[in-house]
Amino acid sequence: MNNHSLTTRRQLLQASAGTALALVAGRALPAIQPSATAPDFTLRTMGGPNMRLAEQRGRVVMINFWATWCGPCRQEMPQLSKIYDKYRGSGFVLMGVNVDDDVRNATEVAAKLAVSFPVLLDTDKTVSKLYDLTTMPSTVLVDRDGKVRYLHRGYLAGYEDTYEKQVRELLK
Repeated sequence: MNNHSLTTRRQLLQASAGTALALVAGRALPAIQPSATAPDFTLRTMGGPNMRLAEQRGRVVMINFWATWCGPCRQEMPQLSKIYDKYRGSGFVLMGVNVDDDVRNATEVAAKLAVSFPVLLDTDKTVSKLYDLTTMPSTVLVDRDGKVRYLHRGYLAGYEDTYEKQVRELLK
């Protein structure tokens, strides 16, 4: 091999190694972090029309990812409805993003639990992947400027008190 071939080969290996390192480093960071801009998305609601996160700017937004097979999700839903009902007149929006494959399951459970907030359908998991979901439920609170302020993974009884406190703080 001549020097030119070795130099070219070395450059290709270095470029490949740099790309691989960037990919690994990118995976090491969570998709969303507090103070980062919340990734925008548009999803169809259970009622039919689309709902887009960017169109909620100026409001405090809670994005709650849930599934019908998730027991803690079902336990949390009535508590979230209470928070939504209490603060929606003050500039608060709650987007319940369902990740089930079958829309009928989401519709049945939302009706059974008397969910009062919009339920968005993420059947292809695009938004779930965008938000790097690893836990159900996961709840993201976004401020009026579109920045992630709080991230909650999972649910235990009593979390709704924390949610309400954070919503009140962001509404001020």
